[in-house]
Amino acid sequence: MEKIKIKYFSQEIDKLDYIEGKSDWIDLRASEEVTLKKGEFKLIPLGVAMELPKGYEAHIVPRSSTFKNFGIIQTNHCGIVDGSYCGDNDMWRMPVLAMRDTTIHINDRICQFRIMKNQPCIQFEEVGQLLGTDRGGFGSTGKQ
Repeated sequence: MEKIKIKYFSQEIDKLDYIEGKSDWIDLRASEEVTLKKGEFKLIPLGVAMELPKGYEAHIVPRSSTFKNFGIIQTNHCGIVDGSYCGDNDMWRMPVLAMRDTTIHINDRICQFRIMKNQPCIQFEEVGQLLGTDRGGFGSTGKQ
């Protein structure tokens, strides 16, 4: 089992919890109240900083109910926290755009994360032809 060192910036948010057997994604919470008008951008503080195990990165995405409940979208769609973002002041944040007027309260679950192994070292080999199945060049159907 991997261990992650975590620093909390707020005592008002619930501590992170890994619930085995339910999901391997872990919910993150807003650590301050944020009020946004439609069209506004904000980096919502998540109240945690972590030192990930060597060779890992974190992927942060919205929860399935985030847009329905708060009317916000994550502007980078998937946030990647690499292992070097591990300092004492490196609090995680979620960049959002408000699609309607909204308020996010302290401790609201707005996104989730999981840790993933870093991509292995790879080398590209240029070829003139690929021998795999030709699917038409666009999506799974090949239709535009």
